[in-house]
Amino acid sequence: MTDATLAAAQQRQTVDSIQNSYMAQVQRRRLYGGLTLLIFVVLMVSGFNVADDRNAGGFWDGLHQIGDYPAEVLAEAWEKRADLPALIVEFFPALVETINIAAVSTLIGAAAGLILSLLSTRGLARWPRLIPVFRRSMDIMRAVPEIVIALVLIFVLAGGPVPAMIAIAIHTAGALGKMFSEVAENADLKPVEGLASTGANWSQRMWLGVLPQVAPNYLSYALLRFEINIRASAILGFVGAGGLGYELRNAMAWGPGRFDEAAAIFILLFGTIVFFDQISSRYRNRLTEGQNA
Repeated sequence: MTDATLAAAQQRQTVDSIQNSYMAQVQRRRLYGGLTLLIFVVLMVSGFNVADDRNAGGFWDGLHQIGDYPAEVLAEAWEKRADLPALIVEFFPALVETINIAAVSTLIGAAAGLILSLLSTRGLARWPRLIPVFRRSMDIMRAVPEIVIALVLIFVLAGGPVPAMIAIAIHTAGALGKMFSEVAENADLKPVEGLASTGANWSQRMWLGVLPQVAPNYLSYALLRFEINIRASAILGFVGAGGLGYELRNAMAWGPGRFDEAAAIFILLFGTIVFFDQISSRYRNRLTEGQNA
């Protein structure tokens, strides 16, 4: 009886010890979480103050005017609403140029990302010792914004769609290469080993043993990146890289009198992004459902 009592007491002490240890860990996590949140808030406030000071401290003074510009654009566009269809037709070639920039840069970036992903994936790389080199190369491609690359290329190649295409393709290669590599790491290596036993070279092993497994995910990521590149190509137009963004910058720079053109360009850009977003989402869902099936 005494032994049973001692065993029960020891068991209660063990349970109490576990509970106390668990509560101590919970309190530490809450403390660390609170400190992290506090540091984040301090950094956000200090960063905002620095940015506001560099902006001549005009954020709060101009906050009440934030809706003035959209109101002027909408008012002028409504007054000249009869001209909007003709303006949409006028700027449609610029929209086609923007879509072409996005499409070509996505194709080039996806092809480069595919090669980089296979060369930087453990178990699949042709030169395993160079895996860190290819990974760091993709990091650099992702780290440099498209607009920075475009500005450098515009200085060298002058304005136009080519600098925008190259800039977006470089960034796309780094981004897709990273995602493709993560997908390739989960590929089954048995087909690759089987092909290697028959004497297949590295290209044949990748083409026949790996790509059939990862193709749905690769295509899904490429479609998603195409949506992003449409927005990027429009933004790069503001720095003289051509396309719809270039026309939008000119219309906005002239100010009142050409706000109807800005409204027409906004309508074109918004409609295009929504259209391709819906088409891309539908195909990505089909690829995902087909893969799961």
